[in-house]
Amino acid sequence: MDGKTGNRKLLEQLIADGIEYIFGNPGTVEQGFLNELKNYQQLKYILTLQESIAVMAADGYSRSTKKPAVVQLHSSPGIGNAVGAVYQAYRGHSPLVIIAGDAGVKYMNMDAQMAADLTGIMKPVTKYSTMVLHKDSVLRTLRRAVKIASTPPMGPVYVCLPADVLDEINTEQVFPSASVIKTAPAADGVCAEIAASLVCAETPVFFIGDGVAYCGAEEAVKELAELIGAEVYGADCGELNMDNTSPCWKGMTGHMFGFASLPVTMKADAALILGTYMLPEVFPETGEIFNASAKVMHIDLNDYEIAKNHRVDTAVSADIGLTLKKVTALIKENASEADRNRFRSRFETLADTVKSPDFPEPEKDAPLKMHEFAKVLKEKLPPDAVIFDEALTSSPELTAFIVPKDRGTYFQTRGGSLGVGFPGAIGIKTANPEKTVIGFSGDGGCLYTIQALWTAAHHGIGAKFVVCNNMSYKLLKLNISQYWREQAMENEIFPECFSIDSPAVDFVSIARGFGVDALRVERREDIAGAIDAMLATDKPFLIDLSVDTDHKNHQAGCRCGQ
Repeated sequence: MDGKTGNRKLLEQLIADGIEYIFGNPGTVEQGFLNELKNYQQLKYILTLQESIAVMAADGYSRSTKKPAVVQLHSSPGIGNAVGAVYQAYRGHSPLVIIAGDAGVKYMNMDAQMAADLTGIMKPVTKYSTMVLHKDSVLRTLRRAVKIASTPPMGPVYVCLPADVLDEINTEQVFPSASVIKTAPAADGVCAEIAASLVCAETPVFFIGDGVAYCGAEEAVKELAELIGAEVYGADCGELNMDNTSPCWKGMTGHMFGFASLPVTMKADAALILGTYMLPEVFPETGEIFNASAKVMHIDLNDYEIAKNHRVDTAVSADIGLTLKKVTALIKENASEADRNRFRSRFETLADTVKSPDFPEPEKDAPLKMHEFAKVLKEKLPPDAVIFDEALTSSPELTAFIVPKDRGTYFQTRGGSLGVGFPGAIGIKTANPEKTVIGFSGDGGCLYTIQALWTAAHHGIGAKFVVCNNMSYKLLKLNISQYWREQAMENEIFPECFSIDSPAVDFVSIARGFGVDALRVERREDIAGAIDAMLATDKPFLIDLSVDTDHKNHQAGCRCGQ
């Protein structure tokens, strides 16, 4: 222990905490720490070419493993580049431990190159943001950060490590960071109250979010919903919080405009909110969202989100899975035969409304549709394959055939950041090298982080990538169309800046330039062969899929409603 610098002790602390990978982008003020990596073969450095990619890849790894992941960034430019990506991890409660260097404590009053309020920059997008100022507080601060990141509600933390502090001899002891366990169910009386409200309800509706997956409560949600015949909607979801093949699953609440969710929220006479907040739209509803006579109940380990914006009658800070198991047991024990008949009738009605995907046959020479690709992919995909879905406007057609079902096999973008799909798939594949992992992204989204392909090639991370290429920011076109309708504006033309067609982006050449093999798919007859080629290799592979291209709309004067 004697004679080891803070750089060495820092790496030993990461190893003690079970860290295997560091996702990062190097800089000069971190050179002492990076120079020591060669002495610790237990740690592998995943090199990315831009800081946001390091964060997003670590986010994918953390989401897949449900464990802390380490990100290494560089001083003010590095964290500045990463802030948007850290924000999406913060909104999604990923336990990222972000470490970054600084020139040194002795230079802090000199306003030198790259000087900035580093902890201030990161504070709004982290649970904890701090700087180590003494050589014998490196490990205690890092352990504190790991504990905070991994304690529900989880989230990213930031520790600034000045170079001169790490270069000094460190006398701290290395031992694993503490993990705070929150696994207590709600009290018996509270569970009885929730059970009674659900038994009496005629239109029970569940609203679930990522707190469900982080509690491992997916099966508990499904069992209770199917027992009483409740509709289930996702709200602010990035994880797979319930088997989507269940008749009770009815999709997501609105993402963009608050009024879109009102028909769902208002119909409930018993609303059970689990591991999320109401509601996560960009333009949320500011008024009442529940029927005045409805009973509203919220169970979460994130106290901040409970009753944050709207009425809650029963607010419970507890483990979701353990609480639901108690509620389910009480209902099974106490429900009358008449109650059971009502439950069964509701569930059968929900089951009767489930329909298989039904898309019209494409016309000759019509542009490809996403569902044509998804239908073929479903037939060829291994059953344990993992999908990272940043397909956005193509996502409904993708999931119509590849229905999210099993825990850990489906992830979505969240937090509003674009470009998560490809780095996220790299992180997930790093955590699951034996599985097929495919990242879907739009052409607009993937261009934010396209250099992630180099990281996959450089480290031999065999993730697969699909560009849903419509040569435009189609989501913006859909959103502005809604805006036009709200403003009673007619005969509007899409802004030219919503299209990515002049020049058209050659994703195949880009991928090959980064060392990733790739194919362009424009014809239906090429779909199967391209998928076979993608799945036949253990190396990274990209498919540039031309889907429903409308890139000439702004030039042709395409107008709202046309």
